[in-house]
Amino acid sequence: MSILQLPHARPDVILIDWHATLVNTHDAMYHAVDDVLPKLRELGLYDQLLPPEHSKTVEDAKLVKYVRKHAQLHPKISSERKISRTDIFEVLFGDNQNAKARAHKAFDESYRKYVGEVHSLEPDTREQLQRLRKLGVILGVISNRNREFMEHELHMVDGEGWGHLFDTMVCGTDVARRKPAPDLLLEALQRLGRPVDESCWYVGDSTTDIVAAKTAGITAIFYNGVGWDQHWIDKIFPGTSRHPHRPDAVIPSMAELVELARRMLAQDKRVHRYRDHEPAREGNAG
Repeated sequence: MSILQLPHARPDVILIDWHATLVNTHDAMYHAVDDVLPKLRELGLYDQLLPPEHSKTVEDAKLVKYVRKHAQLHPKISSERKISRTDIFEVLFGDNQNAKARAHKAFDESYRKYVGEVHSLEPDTREQLQRLRKLGVILGVISNRNREFMEHELHMVDGEGWGHLFDTMVCGTDVARRKPAPDLLLEALQRLGRPVDESCWYVGDSTTDIVAAKTAGITAIFYNGVGWDQHWIDKIFPGTSRHPHRPDAVIPSMAELVELARRMLAQDKRVHRYRDHEPAREGNAG
């Protein structure tokens, strides 16, 4: 069944993934991944690679097989740049938390060499974030990235910085477990003093983002900025017993996120207005 749903609740809080949702840091990210993969044996991670037959999709199994054989990403994956570092490690190591933690640590050590310019993924991202704030929505930015790198990137993006646009920022090094564990999202809500429910939306571009949101118990919005077709979206979110998590909505742009939030907020106001003016039902009168 295609994912054509709408969120169940208005957004009081919107948490947003950083890389490949708000900004483009592909060059640095892929350079760091390229550094890590040839070192898998040295890091004691080669034997921790997921058996291909345990992969979620045929494509995932091919990725694992290629990395096992060549100790690098397939050139097509590197050139297309549609998969995040976190998703790469999820495909390679599955539920092995220890292996993923070690891979992320090696990534961080390498990423430091490549941190450079950061640009908004869409030309009007800054404007759309400002529109969300004008709607009265609390905003937070979430990243598996090391806080050292996130603070640097947040304050240099587009040469102006976006720090003032967010009410909180939570990074991979702030919590015990990175995404797809829900720790980052739960920590953000705790810092904001907000409840853990569907009135918090989390927007991200990867399957790990959706898993994190659904595991946390909040609304999951899939940002399809790279333009996956519907068949592929249904494939990566199969809704099976083994992979049950599916997004509550899919958006192609930040402008669409603003429109969706505006629509849901307006709908909520209409419902409350109707309830406030609903005449007393017969039989309830004194």
